[in-house]
Amino acid sequence: MLVPLLLTSGYHDRVDLPTAIAAARPGTAHAPVLGPDRRLAVALADRLGEAGRQQTDAVVLAAAGSTDPAAIASVHAQAGLLAAELGTEVAVGFGSAAAPDIPTAVAAARAAGAHRVAIAPYLLAPGHFADRLATAGADLVAEPLGAHPAVIELVLDRVTSTRS
Repeated sequence: MLVPLLLTSGYHDRVDLPTAIAAARPGTAHAPVLGPDRRLAVALADRLGEAGRQQTDAVVLAAAGSTDPAAIASVHAQAGLLAAELGTEVAVGFGSAAAPDIPTAVAAARAAGAHRVAIAPYLLAPGHFADRLATAGADLVAEPLGAHPAVIELVLDRVTSTRS
C-alpha cells in the first residue's frame, strides 16, 4: 500500500509514482492524494489559531503551485473547505507555476481593506516554499500542517479505505 503524502494530484501522483511502483513493486495499491478534504481544513484552521489569527484577519491559502489545472482546482476546492471552516473568505496564492503568487494574493487582500493578513500554508512540512512565506508581506504565517491529528487521521483513512 502506498499513500502519497501529497496534497494535490499532478504529475508526481499520476506519472512518477505509478512508474516507480510498477518498477519496484508491481501490484502495489496506490491511494488517492490527501486533498482536498474537510480534515485538512480543520488542521489548517488549527494552525492559523496557533499562530494567533484573529477573526477579522484576511486569510490566504498558500500552496506550492502546479501547472496542472486539476491541481490548481483542487487547491481552490481546499480554500472553499477552509472558508467554510473559518466562516470567512479565503484567497489562494501559489509559490510557483500558477497565479496569483502569494505576495500578490496578500497585497490583494490588503487592497480589499484587510488590516491584517494571515497565511495558511497548504504544505505538509517546512522547506523551500514554507521558508519563502515569511517574505510574502503577511502579518502572520501559520506552521505547515505537519503531524496534526487530522492529517494523521486522513492518512490512516487512505490506508484503510484503499485496502478494502
